[in-house]
Amino acid sequence: MIIKNVDLETVCGITSKIPENQMPEIAFAGKSNVGKSSLINTLMNRKSYARISGKPGKTQTINFYNINRALYLVDLPGYGYAKVSEQEKQKWGQMVERYLHGSKQLRAVFLLIDIRHEPSANDKMMYDWIVDQGYPPIIIATKLDKIKRSQQDKQVKAIRQGLSLPSGTAVIPFSSVTKQGRDEIWELAEKEYLG
Repeated sequence: MIIKNVDLETVCGITSKIPENQMPEIAFAGKSNVGKSSLINTLMNRKSYARISGKPGKTQTINFYNINRALYLVDLPGYGYAKVSEQEKQKWGQMVERYLHGSKQLRAVFLLIDIRHEPSANDKMMYDWIVDQGYPPIIIATKLDKIKRSQQDKQVKAIRQGLSLPSGTAVIPFSSVTKQGRDEIWELAEKEYLG
């Protein structure tokens, strides 16, 4: 996809109403610090449009990026960050649930997992929860540049087993450093969800 325009159009906080967009939405979920902002910046061909922070748990809102006035990339708050109170986490959870239930335009959810580690309990919970909402997620295995190429297949297999993925579930290895995986993500999105 050739990116002509990018606009951070809507930022939804805990009390905000979910926007009733008229264009398809693709959402990105993942643990705090898994590289979600870096992925979104890479997909949008922008250096630092989505705020990247050294502090995990920074995205506490649902951010809607309008791409080419044709679709939205939706950045969901990171989960599993220890320094946030249980009450806050619960509010984020409710906000994300409200979005997954309430959006009429949501086409797909991509779930980001750090390729270096087996999926955590939080990752498994998030995966099952997204499936329960009716969106079998596409898995993006982030931080690919941080492992040796020879480890890639083994790590992807560990993610598949760790999440008990049904056969045929897409797992796309991705690096925001080398941009590997960017084209596959766009191709899959355009073919499956934006056609």
